[in-house]
Amino acid sequence: MTSATFAITWDYRCPFARNAHEHVLTGLAAGADWNVGFIPFSLGQAHVEEGQPSVWEKPEQDSGILALQAGVVIRDEYPDLFPAAHRALFAARHDEGRHLEDRAVIRETLTAVGLPADEVLARVDDGGLARVQAEHERYVASHAVWGVPTFIADDQSVFVRLMNRAPLGAEAAPSVRAVERVVDLLTGWPELNEFKHTSIPR
Repeated sequence: MTSATFAITWDYRCPFARNAHEHVLTGLAAGADWNVGFIPFSLGQAHVEEGQPSVWEKPEQDSGILALQAGVVIRDEYPDLFPAAHRALFAARHDEGRHLEDRAVIRETLTAVGLPADEVLARVDDGGLARVQAEHERYVASHAVWGVPTFIADDQSVFVRLMNRAPLGAEAAPSVRAVERVVDLLTGWPELNEFKHTSIPR
């Protein structure tokens, strides 16, 4: 397994972010020698129309910002439980069809993976939005990030759609191979700007 340092953005509402993050988490759990930064990115803020209030001003209008704040609190303050919580929040949205703007859903999801949900939500209320805003705006400014999942390494960044998942218990080798291919292209072949299949095999 190749040593690599990179970051990857997420918003729990995006199925392609779910796919990519499952591969990264699977690789890390198997011992991949990666130094990974997990970067929150608000899809809601990215789609605010000119002249309309930002998500930072009106977070209650955005369906994904509560979960994103919770994810950042867990990443920073409960790092050992972040992988399980990260998977669980993606699953709540995409496997269970639950509403991530519902505090009860967040509380149940976090409790199920062993987190003190009320403490996490208290930390969300005490500055969680500012944390997400700072990181979101930092990478918009530094790397022109506009979506999720975006892989970032050094001064390069690339939006990637991986079509297959890596659910808990999946074989690690395909995930390691997929992530390392992405990072190798990102850092080793920046001349490649776009490579997209014209159709999706079913």
